[in-house]
Amino acid sequence: MSFIDELEWRGLVHQTTHDDLGARLESELFTLYCGFDPTADSLHIGHLLPLMGLARFQRAGHRPIALMGGATGMIGDPSFKSAERSLITLEEVKRNVEGIEQQLRRLLSFEGDNAAIVVNNYDWLCQLSLVDFLRDVGKHFSVNAMMAKDAIRTRLEDRDHGISFTEFSYPLLQSYDFLHLFNTYGCRLQIGGSDQWGNIVAGMDLTRRMGVDAATYALTFPLLTKSDGTKFGKTEGGNVWLDPEKTSPYQFYQFWLNQADADTPRYLRSFTFLSKEEIEALDESVTTAPEKREAQHRLAEEVTRIVHGDEALDAAVKATKAMFGGDLAGLDDAALLDIFSDVPSSEHSRSELAGDTLLLDALVEHGLFKSKGEARRMIQSGGLYLNNERVAIDLKLTEASLCSEGIAVIRKGKKHYHLMKFQ
Repeated sequence: MSFIDELEWRGLVHQTTHDDLGARLESELFTLYCGFDPTADSLHIGHLLPLMGLARFQRAGHRPIALMGGATGMIGDPSFKSAERSLITLEEVKRNVEGIEQQLRRLLSFEGDNAAIVVNNYDWLCQLSLVDFLRDVGKHFSVNAMMAKDAIRTRLEDRDHGISFTEFSYPLLQSYDFLHLFNTYGCRLQIGGSDQWGNIVAGMDLTRRMGVDAATYALTFPLLTKSDGTKFGKTEGGNVWLDPEKTSPYQFYQFWLNQADADTPRYLRSFTFLSKEEIEALDESVTTAPEKREAQHRLAEEVTRIVHGDEALDAAVKATKAMFGGDLAGLDDAALLDIFSDVPSSEHSRSELAGDTLLLDALVEHGLFKSKGEARRMIQSGGLYLNNERVAIDLKLTEASLCSEGIAVIRKGKKHYHLMKFQ
């Protein structure tokens, strides 16, 4: 397949501005960019599709530019937002840019002939004179045309919120980015989500009006939703972040592992670099052996490896096995608390580990069993585990009872867990 054919097979092409873009991508090397506004100190998986889009173009030989919206992020994109964004400070923007740049450097290569570039539009937009900008750039934008755009018109029709001049100016600033990147790096292509189509086309139009003779191009990706129609990337706990401090690699792995059969084939195409043959074989497994969840396991492995690396993936797989009765050795308190975040727990004094307290008595005292008789019957039937090892009735608590620095893991039956926390 050609590069554009592969993108289309993966379902990653929503719109393009030119019918011959695919042919040009085969015969020419493009410099392209995608913008990310630093509204938080981490990207989340909603940003993963365009970010991997840059990586796909780079693997095809093109040069990617990741643009940090240090200036535009202080304004806020009004596109399809029901209300004005809260403005963030320059200090917050700088901190957010630093965090996001680290994530970009994990997915893009900064070596070789088509090494990736990270730029920040604060560096040029904040050097512009307001009067010069309004005279030289603003004159090329029709207010009538801007008001006709769906994203703007929706806000104008909302009497409760409306739109400020600050947000109304966002498309002008973003359009100038395309002009600057063309003049500085020869950038001719912008990619992004389909909700950015209007902003991207406005940038192309500005480059033409400002005297650029070379053609500029746009390609957008579809906005993903789940098969049930709900928004992709949201969980009960909120965003799934790319920062391991915000969403641990284990939680990240679990998110992908728990995807529905109906969604997994599409996500394998969108979020992995697996070949067509591999993905189609996994598609078949969803139909022929759904109980094995082979496709979900491969999806979780590939995306976790891409975002967090092999070491974090190994730890996430080990943690997942531990949740289902596997080896708990080598896991620290933080890992156990992450794995068993939804599991009930009890607080214990470190003195209980002196060797004088029966495990059975401690469990009854802290309410894990209603009586000693119930606890004995569970132990005699082989259904009680300490750190995933069966226990005897006369087992006493000692420092060796701990799984980590201060936690012992109790399991009743196959899947009922409880954490004993010792301080």
